[in-house]
Amino acid sequence: MTNPFIPQTLICRTAELERVRTLLERDQDFVVTGVPGSGRRTLIRNAAKHRGSRCLEIDLLRCRNGGQFLRFLANGLTKIFSEPEELAKIQQWSLNQPLTLDQTLASQARLVWPTTLSKEWPLLKGLLSLPQQLAEWLDCQVLIVFHNFPQIRSWDRQGKWETYLRQVIRHQSRVSYALVVTVAEPWMSASQLPVISLAPLSNAELRPWIVSSMATAGLEFDPDSQALELFLEYAQGHVKDAVTLAQRIWLDYRAIMPQASLDVVQAHQVYGSMFALVQDIGVTFEALLLLLPLTQARVLESLALDPTESPQSQAYIKKHQLSRGGGLQGALNGLEQKGLIYGPQFNYQIALPLLDFWLKQRLR
Repeated sequence: MTNPFIPQTLICRTAELERVRTLLERDQDFVVTGVPGSGRRTLIRNAAKHRGSRCLEIDLLRCRNGGQFLRFLANGLTKIFSEPEELAKIQQWSLNQPLTLDQTLASQARLVWPTTLSKEWPLLKGLLSLPQQLAEWLDCQVLIVFHNFPQIRSWDRQGKWETYLRQVIRHQSRVSYALVVTVAEPWMSASQLPVISLAPLSNAELRPWIVSSMATAGLEFDPDSQALELFLEYAQGHVKDAVTLAQRIWLDYRAIMPQASLDVVQAHQVYGSMFALVQDIGVTFEALLLLLPLTQARVLESLALDPTESPQSQAYIKKHQLSRGGGLQGALNGLEQKGLIYGPQFNYQIALPLLDFWLKQRLR
C-alpha cells in the first residue's frame, strides 16, 4: 500500500530551495538550520539533484571516532564516483597516498588502508583533497553535507579535526560544503557562511498540502467538527510529524472503512489517531526524557504543561521551581541545541509536536 502522504516535492520551501540552488551555482558553502524533521535533508537533496551535483552526506552523529569518519568519507567518495573512468582517476590519485583502491568486490570499489597505520592524520588530509581534485579532473560540482556538525566534538576533544575541516571548507573552490545543524554557531557567522533557516510552517502553508493529500487518499476533513483545524493544531507546522499523523489517520480510517471511496474524517478521529500514535511511541519519549539532564527535563515538562514566551521570568521560575540564572539559561540553550524546543524567536515552543502532545498527556 503506497503512502499518499509522503511529499513528492518540498512543502512550502520554494524560497529556501531557490536560495540553495543559487549558492550551489556559485560554488558557495552554506549552513542549513532547523529542528529534526523540518526538511533540511530533503531541501539539500532537491537542490543538489536540480544542479546535478555529486552529493556526499556524512552524519557525524553516527561517527564515534576519527576512524569511522574516514571510513564514511572514503566509502561516500567511491559511491558517488563509481564509473570506470572515475575510479581510474581515484586509482591514479591513490598511488601517492597511504591507501589503495580495492575493486575486488562486485558491489562497490573501496578505498582501503593498512590496519597497521598508526596515524589517521595523513588519511584525513588525503581524503579531503580528493573531492577537489576529482571536481577539477571531471569538471563537475561536488557537494559534501555534514549532518549534525557539532557532534564532531564528542570525540575530537582537542578540536584538531574540526579546525582542519573549517580550513578546508574555506579554501576548497570546487567543492561546496553544507553544514546541517539545529542552531547556527557564532563561528559560522564569523566565517560569513550563508544561513538558511527552516522555520515551522504556518497553518496557511500546511493546509493546502494536507487537504490535497487527504483527497488523494480518498478522505476529507469534516468542516462541521473542525477536524482540519485540530490536525493543524497538533501538527504545529512540523513537516515530519504532520506526515506521520496524516498517515496514522488514514490507516486507522481504512482499518474501519476499507471499502469507502471517499469519506469524512471527524475531529474525534483526528484526536483518536493522535492519541494512539503517541501511545505507540511513548517508550521512545520516555527514554529520551530519562537521558536528559534533570534541569533540562524539568524545563521541558514545564514548557509542555505551561507554555510561555518568558521562562526566565521570576514568576515562572517560582511557579515551576526551576533553577535560576545560568542554570535555567543553560537548560534552555541545551534543549534548543538538541532540537527539542525553539528559541526566543518562536517563544520557546516545544519543537516536536508528538513529544509535546505526549508530555501533556503524561503530566495531566
